[in-house]
Amino acid sequence: MEGSASPPDKPRARPSAAVLCRGPVEPLVFLANFALVLQGPLTTQYLWHRFSADLGYNGTRQRGGCSNRSADPTMQEVETLTSHWTLYMNVGGFLVGLFSSTLLGAWSDGVGRRPLLVLASLGLLLQALVSVFVVQLQLHVGYFVLGRILCALLGDFGGLLAASFASVADVSSSRSRTFRMALLEASIGVAGMLASLLGGHWLRAQGYANPFWLALALLIAMTLYAAFCFGETLKEPKSTRLFTFRHHRSIVQLYVAPAPEKSRKHLALYSLAIFVVITVHFGAQDILTLYELSTPLCWDSKLIGYGSAAQHLPYLTSLLVLKLLQHCLADAWVAEIGLAFNILGMVVFAFATITPLMFTGYGLLFLSLVITPVIRAKLSKLVRETEQGALFSAVACVNNLAMLTASGIFNSLYPATLNFMKGFPFLLGAGLLLIPAVLIGMLEKAVPHPEFQQFPQSP
Repeated sequence: MEGSASPPDKPRARPSAAVLCRGPVEPLVFLANFALVLQGPLTTQYLWHRFSADLGYNGTRQRGGCSNRSADPTMQEVETLTSHWTLYMNVGGFLVGLFSSTLLGAWSDGVGRRPLLVLASLGLLLQALVSVFVVQLQLHVGYFVLGRILCALLGDFGGLLAASFASVADVSSSRSRTFRMALLEASIGVAGMLASLLGGHWLRAQGYANPFWLALALLIAMTLYAAFCFGETLKEPKSTRLFTFRHHRSIVQLYVAPAPEKSRKHLALYSLAIFVVITVHFGAQDILTLYELSTPLCWDSKLIGYGSAAQHLPYLTSLLVLKLLQHCLADAWVAEIGLAFNILGMVVFAFATITPLMFTGYGLLFLSLVITPVIRAKLSKLVRETEQGALFSAVACVNNLAMLTASGIFNSLYPATLNFMKGFPFLLGAGLLLIPAVLIGMLEKAVPHPEFQQFPQSP
């Protein structure tokens, strides 16, 4: 109450900062992913062309002789350098993000979701600013790693997603949570699809600099939205210390604190399932652009843009199909169907040597992205309402660990298998996806009965 004094051992409730409007969280995620997807393939292509220029390799666009260059040692060196620098960026981001995203996510359970959203937006803004300087001034590509580390220090995209999913859990009912999670992921996909289409055409027309400038402008707008337009979803934000081990301890307690054994076991196994799914997703994403640039496909920036757009289309198609299938199937079985199509798509990628076959692989992924919103919703229902930030920061940590694992496996395996089977990493991904398929089926059979599953229904 406004006139009553708070007990000395409890933190005071912190009044929410004034906002211009009470906007939803989806525009933040849309703008962030639009900027990131605009930068991602462009960064890979920029590294490719920088190393090509440094090594005197100029055969990238001579399509007539593409099929005869599979053993070109200079081209393989360009591919290897590009793959390794992608790995360095991901490792740098992970090592810092492992600490920061878990700290900030649990902190948001006390202070509110908006402070974390603002910090993560600033981190993405700094990364884009560093990229602009690298491209404009032809700085050493090592500065890309610096930008990645600065971004991770302030929460990174994983921190932004942790706060966003926790925000959705704050205001959604248990029944509607899966669809709300899928809706948030769909905003990621639509942004990625539009950015991919724009990026390829723009690169061909005007080069690298202008797309990076657009990403910077969007991230400035996103930061302002987070600070002044996002409506806080935590019911009672309060002043909370940031630098304390209590935040990390709260995440550990999710998995080890006394509670019904089944619910904690399900929490750990669902976390393992989402770890494998994200590992395969980001691992394939890391090498797809390289796979398409090189022989025998030899795609140009326009085709790469179309491919990246097709890669993001399942965010939208998965949302629509999920809404339809929820009327006749349990969420877990929808996820199993999505995994089956994901496995098929990976197998097609592994043997694709022509452009139509690559797009067939993309088409088979139309339902592949129902998996993560289903798992996130199931995880959210296994913890208390006051543990949502800690949970999704733990998921962000799992996400970061999966990205590191993906980079380590796929970016190291890809150059190592160039001489005998370039598509082998995709076959590995298809095999790994059998693990979450088995786990989700087993967990659906053994339905948990945790004490925290019933949330107050949202009005």
